[in-house]
Amino acid sequence: MAIDMKKMQSKFSNLKARSGGGSWWKPNDGVQTIRILPTEDGDPFKSFYFHYNIGKENGFLCPNNNFGDDCPVCGFVKNLYREGDEESKNMARQLNAKSRFFSPVLIRGEESEGTRIWGYSKTVYETLLSLVLNPEYGDITDLETGVDLDLQYGKPPGGQFPVTKLTPRRQSSSLCKDLSDERCKELLDTIPDFSTLFERKTTDDVQKMLDEHLAGDSPEGFSNETQKYTSDADKVDKAFSDLL
Repeated sequence: MAIDMKKMQSKFSNLKARSGGGSWWKPNDGVQTIRILPTEDGDPFKSFYFHYNIGKENGFLCPNNNFGDDCPVCGFVKNLYREGDEESKNMARQLNAKSRFFSPVLIRGEESEGTRIWGYSKTVYETLLSLVLNPEYGDITDLETGVDLDLQYGKPPGGQFPVTKLTPRRQSSSLCKDLSDERCKELLDTIPDFSTLFERKTTDDVQKMLDEHLAGDSPEGFSNETQKYTSDADKVDKAFSDLL
C-alpha cells in the first residue's frame, strides 16, 4: 500500500509546531494580514520572562517569574539594587528578567505554511488585550466570527527601531472558507504546546551559568554583549531575535 502523503504532511507539520522548528514568524517590513488562532485553554496570548546575555546564552527562561523556582540571576539583581550606586543599578536593569509574549497565528497569503508562532512586545500585548475587551470586536480568535488584523511593521521616519501597529478589519470573518476542511482542522491540530517551546533550566543550571558569567574577562563581570540590552522594549525585540 502506498504512503498516505496527506498523513505524512500532517505529521511533519505537527512535529514542526511542537518543536518550534520552522514555525517561528517575524513580520516583514510593510503590511501583512494575520489571524490569531484560538487555544484550548482560552488564552492565546502567552507570556514568558527571559534573562538575556548571561555568558554565552542569548536568552533563557527565568525560573522565578515563569515557574516560581529560585532564580540566582534575580537574586543577584536584587543585590545590585541594594548596593545603590548608579553603576550597580544600571547592571541590575540590564540583567533583570524581560517579558515577551507569544501567539499562534495564521498569515494570510501564507496559509500553506500552517500555524506559526509570533513573538511580540508588551506594547503589542496591551493592544491585543484592548481589542479583545472592546465589545465591538470581542473574541478576535473565534473560528466563525473572529477578526483578521492588519499588521504594519517597520521603522518610522527618523526612528531607530521598528514599530508594530495593529489595525483590526472592520468585518468579522471565518478562519477558513470551510471550517470542516481537513486543512483547516490541521491548522488547529498543530497549535503547539507553549510550555514546551523553550528549555526549562533548573536553579542549579542558572547558578552555574551566572558563576561562569561573572568569572569572565570583563572587569565588571558582565560581558560586552550584556551591555547592548536595557529595559527598552525594542532592544529586547533584538535580543529575542538573537535567541531564535
